[in-house]
Amino acid sequence: MEKIHLHDKTFRKFILHDRIEQAISEVADKINHDFEGCTDVPVVICTLNGALPFTGELFTRLSFPCELGSVKLSSYRGTSSTGTVLTLQGLTEEVRGKRVIACEDIVDTGNTILALRELLLANGASEVRICTMLLKPEIYDKDVKLDYVGMEIPNDFIVGFGLDYNGLGRNTKDIYVLDK
Repeated sequence: MEKIHLHDKTFRKFILHDRIEQAISEVADKINHDFEGCTDVPVVICTLNGALPFTGELFTRLSFPCELGSVKLSSYRGTSSTGTVLTLQGLTEEVRGKRVIACEDIVDTGNTILALRELLLANGASEVRICTMLLKPEIYDKDVKLDYVGMEIPNDFIVGFGLDYNGLGRNTKDIYVLDK
């Protein structure tokens, strides 16, 4: 489908699934290089619900022993960030004393990634590495380093491959941008 309709908005195809898969493989290669020969067991934390497809695809490409957990945070209502990050579900995996790879679907303002990093460190993670499928560099202004970035995109509202508009659109394999 070239266009999809969700609620009151129309979205047009923006990033094809093949390009998403390529970006995930590139991120996995970097993580595998950084964790090659590790003797500990790092924890991959998926930020629900949006990062679920990305984290699932990434996790199957990791070549070292690792655990998988999740947390559910929210900062969006409709097409814009509320500026407040809510914890809707706490960590499902113990991170005390462990290295953590925190996976996000998209980093824009950076508020969610800051809250996630603080949560992981407060729960005793020995190290937190930030991994995101998508980054909007023109609005990300935080001092927290993003260790792994799949793709940089403009500051447009997008849906698909985990990203939603008021709950819809997550289940498309391509990514769509708001058709203005």
